[in-house]
Amino acid sequence: MKSGVILISGGGSNMRSIVEARTGLEVKAVISNRPEAKGLEWARSQGIGTVALDHRAHPTREAFDERLAAEIARLEPDLVLLAGFMRILSPAFIARFPRRILNIHPSLLPSFPGLHTHRRALEAGVKLHGCTVHVVTPVLDSGPIVIQAAVPVMPTDSEESLATRVLAAEHRIYPQAVRWFVEDRVEFSGADVVRVRGSGVFDESLTSPRDPP
Repeated sequence: MKSGVILISGGGSNMRSIVEARTGLEVKAVISNRPEAKGLEWARSQGIGTVALDHRAHPTREAFDERLAAEIARLEPDLVLLAGFMRILSPAFIARFPRRILNIHPSLLPSFPGLHTHRRALEAGVKLHGCTVHVVTPVLDSGPIVIQAAVPVMPTDSEESLATRVLAAEHRIYPQAVRWFVEDRVEFSGADVVRVRGSGVFDESLTSPRDPP
C-alpha cells in the first residue's frame, strides 16, 4: 500500500475529499504550518496523526522547510500532497521528494499561476476556468500536469461564486489523481510530461492525460 502525508494551512477541504474518497492511500499524517488550522481537528477525529509546525517559529523560510522535510522524511511517505498549503516550498525541499509532491491549483494551468486566480479569470473575460493537479517543481505552478477540470464562467459570476464551483471540481479531481498514483498508472515521459496508463475522461467536466496512440 502506498502512503502519503497531507499538508494544509486552513480548513483542509481537499484533504477531507482525499480521505473520504478512499483512494487506497494510507495517510500517515496531516501536517500544518498553522497550529490553529481547523483541518487538524477533522483529521484527528478520523484517527489520523497530526503535526503542527508553526512557520512563524522559524527564523527563515529555509529553516522551516528543513524542519518540515525532516518530519516528512521520518514518516517515509510515497507522496506529499499539498492541500491548501499556503507556503512556497524551497528548491532544496522539493529536491528531497522529486516527482512525489502534488499540488491542487485553482486555475487551468498554465493560465493564472499564483494567487487571486478567480479574480484574474473574471478580469480577463475567459469563458472557461477550472483547476489543475500538478507535480510540484521549483518553478511555481509550472510542474507536469496530471489532471484538470474545466468550469464554465457564467456572465453573472462573482469571484465567490466562481470559487465555489471550482472548489467542487477540485474535490473531484484531486482524489482521482491520488488514485492513479496509488495504482502505479502515472508515468513521466519526454520533458516531464505526465501520462496515465489506461486513463480517459471519466466525467464530461474533466480532462486528463490520454495514452499516446
